[in-house]
Amino acid sequence: MTEKEMIKVSIEEFSRLQNYMLASEKDSNGYKLMKDRYIELKVILTAFGINLTDIDKIKE
Repeated sequence: MTEKEMIKVSIEEFSRLQNYMLASEKDSNGYKLMKDRYIELKVILTAFGINLTDIDKIKE
């Protein structure tokens, strides 16, 4: 997988995950598990130099 493909997949997953998080209760186990992946994706995208300001809906 090329770097551009990895970035594309990560952004798509980040967006999809945030939608699931917004539809979930913050105190649920599922939300807590999703938050772990949310943080991982933020680190990955930041390492790629992606500015998350406009695409981060959760802002935690």
